[in-house]
Amino acid sequence: MSASERKNPKPEPTPLPRIGGHSLPADCPQRALLRDVTSKWGVLVLVALSEGPRRWSDLRHGIDGISEKMLAQTLRTLEADGLLFRDARPVVPPYVEYGLTSDGEEVTRLLLPLLDWVEVRTSQGRSSVFPG
Repeated sequence: MSASERKNPKPEPTPLPRIGGHSLPADCPQRALLRDVTSKWGVLVLVALSEGPRRWSDLRHGIDGISEKMLAQTLRTLEADGLLFRDARPVVPPYVEYGLTSDGEEVTRLLLPLLDWVEVRTSQGRSSVFPG
């Protein structure tokens, strides 16, 4: 150790915040769920379902920019996470509806204030990404 390092030791790095007492390693289920909920399309699908169940075509046309492939993938992922349900009725033509489970409703209630914040921030021109 040099004389300058003894006189001015480097401070210990500040530990990153822990979520639920865990450091959330890359392969933990909490991080996987967080990734799915906060993904580009995951947030929009959850919010689109916040006012009640919708058919696939309603979601496809209501979420601007989402491809059929990404909608199908996002719906499968969120269903596997237990955040939404799929109601497929055995009729012709096929009738499939998606809606939020109680966990999906809970997380969507947490997301809505974030989207309100984003709306206010971008409408006031306080974002360099979306100048107002």
